[in-house]
Amino acid sequence: MSTDLSTPRVQYYGTGKRKTAVARVFLRPGLGHFKINDLKFEDYFKTETLRKIISQPFQATETAGKFDVLVNVQGGGLSGQADAVQLGISRALLEFNVELRKKLREGGFLTRDARIKERKKYGQKGARKRFQYSKR
Repeated sequence: MSTDLSTPRVQYYGTGKRKTAVARVFLRPGLGHFKINDLKFEDYFKTETLRKIISQPFQATETAGKFDVLVNVQGGGLSGQADAVQLGISRALLEFNVELRKKLREGGFLTRDARIKERKKYGQKGARKRFQYSKR
């Protein structure tokens, strides 16, 4: 395969975060192939629900099948990673075309879910749970 260095490769980048998961998403014009951590889409996200979550921004903006998606995701669990990838795709689509903002905003795809695990406090069993109180 020869690469022509005079024509730059077009790609759009977006970062998505959710809980402790961080996704770096690259969109390249193509046929709609997904590659997540060098694995196929179906091999990485095995449940249909997670796959649906990830592809929602494409359905909302009617750009399904127009981009090849290359994702590097780490941290958290599969659900948090799926939400992080969704946000990353939305931000990359915004970089591709700013006019898609209204559709992405209406679907709630541009909102960063800031809920993270609350830290454990000293003198307590957990973040909120206390040690049992003994009167006698």
